[in-house]
Amino acid sequence: MRLTVPSGLPDADLTAVDLFDPELYATGDPHPLWLAMRERAPVLRQTLPDGRGFASVTRHADVRAVLRDHTRFTSRRGTLLSILGSDDPAGDKMMAASDPPVHTRMRLPLNSVLSFAALRSREPGIRDVVRRLLAPLAAGEPWDLAVAGAGFPMAFTGALMGLPEADWPELTRLTTMAVAPQDPMFGAEADDGSLVAAHHELFEYFAGQVQARGERDDLVGFLKRMDAGGRPLRLDEIVYNCYSLLLGANVTTPHAIAGTVQGFIDFPDEYPRLDGDPDRTTLAIEEGLRWASPANHFMRYAVADTELSGEPVRAGEAVVAWLGSANRDERVFDDPYRFDVARRPNRHVAFGTGVHYCVGAPLARVALRSLFGEVVDLVERFHPAGPPEHLKSNFVAGVRSMPVTAELRPGAADLLATATAGAGPLPELPAR
Repeated sequence: MRLTVPSGLPDADLTAVDLFDPELYATGDPHPLWLAMRERAPVLRQTLPDGRGFASVTRHADVRAVLRDHTRFTSRRGTLLSILGSDDPAGDKMMAASDPPVHTRMRLPLNSVLSFAALRSREPGIRDVVRRLLAPLAAGEPWDLAVAGAGFPMAFTGALMGLPEADWPELTRLTTMAVAPQDPMFGAEADDGSLVAAHHELFEYFAGQVQARGERDDLVGFLKRMDAGGRPLRLDEIVYNCYSLLLGANVTTPHAIAGTVQGFIDFPDEYPRLDGDPDRTTLAIEEGLRWASPANHFMRYAVADTELSGEPVRAGEAVVAWLGSANRDERVFDDPYRFDVARRPNRHVAFGTGVHYCVGAPLARVALRSLFGEVVDLVERFHPAGPPEHLKSNFVAGVRSMPVTAELRPGAADLLATATAGAGPLPELPAR
């Protein structure tokens, strides 16, 4: 999705807005539409040709209200537009598709193994992966940051889950296919065939992983042993949550990387402000998360009649919260269309909010801090080496191709060569 700066309040025909269409996020530009909606139609309804409908909210306050208040807006019936109009079969089985107290029983044990403290021991391994990822920059040739970054999360999430490294490229492809089934690079089969196929293969894979393994000290083993409110998880619950955890990692981290680097390129005065101070790098990462907003939307269903921004919302109505819009809301962010590496405060909702705040956020932040800590030490400046290509998806604001070159700091090329000597490259995505 393009990260553009609207000029003035757009005179958009809001009756013709189609936020469901994944093509809008591949070749169009939702930011002027969201700006107009925040000002003129904070609750905007859309009916699809097949009769399904939903209400969109675009203001930061409304997005937070929808995502935080599970007593008014339930996750049990589905959280993504891809299953609009049908009850989610993962309801009350997958943490992301449940409400408290079911959600709480699953989440609390996972919090303990996905906290910053629990993940600290993995930082050296992640830094090694980062050096391998960045090694091609030493050649000075165009390097596709998006393609390289797509495999990055598997090197820590796949390892944390105990998944065989040989499987990582195919799992990356399948998770991308699950969120972008209409993208010609990953799916584009008719009648949602790509989505069904991706789900089937991923569920079958995780069922095999769970049933085949004995006692293992990894995240899948933890889910098998986990006490979820006085009982163990069933096989289907373990499979659904393995799918959700892997999907969350693979569709967020790579696009946060691409969006942050795009911010450095589009606002060239910002990157030089980073001087290696970890606190400044952390602020820049949070701004990158706001800027990219990789998870584009989450959906809920209204439990009872209520209202948002003074507009009525009916019981049973699907409500879609657009995170990319909330993260540009002028009511919350000063100069929201400026990429500011020192932005503070930064109340972005890139990881959601409330009880469903992304359980994997600490892991994503550890990985991003490791990566951009190395980037700041090694790279003087990034340059575009071709136009980016955007993912065709209404859920993930993603980049599927982003060629760049980099001016390295003195000694960086030798450091990369030394650090990667004897280490093989990260696995690449399989050809489709």
